[in-house]
Amino acid sequence: MKKNIIISAICVAMMLSISACSDEGKASNEDQNMKSVTSQSENVDVESSENKMEVRETAMTMTIGDTKVNVDWEANSSVDALKELVSSGPLSIDMSMYGGFEQVGSIGQSLPREDKQTTTASGDIVLYSGNQLVVFYGSNSWAYTRLGHISDKTDAEIEALLSKGDVTITLSIN
Repeated sequence: MKKNIIISAICVAMMLSISACSDEGKASNEDQNMKSVTSQSENVDVESSENKMEVRETAMTMTIGDTKVNVDWEANSSVDALKELVSSGPLSIDMSMYGGFEQVGSIGQSLPREDKQTTTASGDIVLYSGNQLVVFYGSNSWAYTRLGHISDKTDAEIEALLSKGDVTITLSIN
């Protein structure tokens, strides 16, 4: 009889130990999971803040003659290289009318290219031959690398800015 009581007591003690360990393990796993989620969330916030800060610091603006225009820049290596070039100071590009639908000017150095057959529209800004900035006030079809698009002017306003003779375009970082 004493043997049964001792065995029963040992069994109860073992079951309590096992259930205590598994609850403790669950709590530990839950804590780890919570820490992991919190850590990931904090990383996302930090990364988002850093990216937002970088975007603010590297916002590139374009001026055609004396008129500032808003540009929706593409997210590609060509635009990144152009921003890097402009980060040391404003870049003025003497543009020349060409073909009755575009202004073309030398950037002064080659940028990375991602040329694709493209049909352009008024306001499109592209890279041609890796070293030429082209701004359209008409349409053309050729292999270009897209850089951006003038977003705050109508086709008529863009044509008025670009079709009356050679212009100077200035790119700068805010």
